[in-house]
Amino acid sequence: MADLTVLTIKELHEGFKKKQFTSMEVTKAYLDAIEKKDSKIGAYLSVDNEGAMEQAMAADKIMATQKDFPALCGVPCSIKDAILVKGQKATSASKILENYEASYDATVIARLKKQNAVILGKTNLDEFAMGASTENSAYKVTKNPHDVSRVAGGSSGGSAASVAANMAAYSLGSDTGGSIRLPASYCGVVGLKPTYGAVSRSGLIALASSLDQIGPFAKTVEDAQMVFEVISGKDPLDATSVEITNDKPQITNLKGLKIGIPKEYFAKGLDKEVEVIIKNAIQKAKDAGAKIIPISLPSVAYAVACYYITLASEASANLARFDGIRYGLSVQGKTLLDTYQKSRGAGFGAEPKRRIMLGTYSLSSGYYDAYYKKAQQVRELIKQDFTNAFKKVDVIFSPVSPYPAFKVGEKAQDPLAMYLVDIYTVSVNLAGLPGISLPAGTVGKLPVGLQIIANHFQESELLSIAGAMENMLQ
Repeated sequence: MADLTVLTIKELHEGFKKKQFTSMEVTKAYLDAIEKKDSKIGAYLSVDNEGAMEQAMAADKIMATQKDFPALCGVPCSIKDAILVKGQKATSASKILENYEASYDATVIARLKKQNAVILGKTNLDEFAMGASTENSAYKVTKNPHDVSRVAGGSSGGSAASVAANMAAYSLGSDTGGSIRLPASYCGVVGLKPTYGAVSRSGLIALASSLDQIGPFAKTVEDAQMVFEVISGKDPLDATSVEITNDKPQITNLKGLKIGIPKEYFAKGLDKEVEVIIKNAIQKAKDAGAKIIPISLPSVAYAVACYYITLASEASANLARFDGIRYGLSVQGKTLLDTYQKSRGAGFGAEPKRRIMLGTYSLSSGYYDAYYKKAQQVRELIKQDFTNAFKKVDVIFSPVSPYPAFKVGEKAQDPLAMYLVDIYTVSVNLAGLPGISLPAGTVGKLPVGLQIIANHFQESELLSIAGAMENMLQ
């Protein structure tokens, strides 16, 4: 039998319909691939062999009796280990949650299970999703499947690598400042960060609640759309979620489409070879009839500073719940305060500690106005920049990262250099916009992603434009 792990969701669905193979055969092929490849790549933190085969068997029963079954039925996926799957460990790649087992399903997982999807296991990430390289995990470093001496990107590096290495048909990750788009770019897969509120955050271990958003990694834009349509929509468990309609007409060609090119994203610091690849993609869109319009986003110069104060402040509040008392690691001290301090000291890695301290300082009395309040004012200006831009253009094209995947350890000792990796992605989260990364070319054998940004809740248009670009860039 041909290699079943290279098939897209659509191809698997068609194959199931035609009885060419069963979900159990596909799931077994993926589990074998994980066993064979993952020791080198390190995408998974845990693999649920038994549970996956049981889910596949249940899916096969449905497919044997029903003519029409959901698109994700029987299709194996992986899940970032910051998203709760009932009965499975949810560590968020931190020692403080080493033995924590989820007592309920995240809403996105409940929606996948309703479709009879098969969950292969939980993937590695930067601890509490803090990082751009998946080197900050308390357990292992995830390597790039295209070159194992390089990073997979972060924080959802395990999810991106599992799809890129054909160890999952698709994956769910979360994006707080680029954590889906960056690893998708580095690993050469499609990664969609939906509009804030388009997908429920219930059951996602929170990092920064006003920025976090769950989204899919997939092999093609069409696959990403299929997953997005299943996981999106209103959820009573998340007050920020909204109902969205996916019935807008698809954009089949780019004729007359107005594409904005922000001058700030093509300035100093952008790798020359990456710039060539992105400009080539822009030229292809132009050749297909799109109008290329230079735009300015003046406030994005302050986006990284604004983002790290906002994120650290919200993270310090969200991570206060991990105190060694309610769940996770507990190191007994002489007093209650001593127990808190010892548990948090032993349980959190260097990056969470750095961000908790930064955030606590930003929120403390006497500094709140100077840091957190100021960051929120800048955030408003960044939103306004995008609002003004979308009056003139339909979508915005930009790089995802200033350079291709860097070597493991190259930036590990320099937090500031690591933070600057997010320079083209964080403003999208600050403004709550949807963005997608799709493969646009390679530097050597390293993939480079094109970022397409759309206006709020324009996922339907964003995905159809990305689909048209995908055909041109292949």
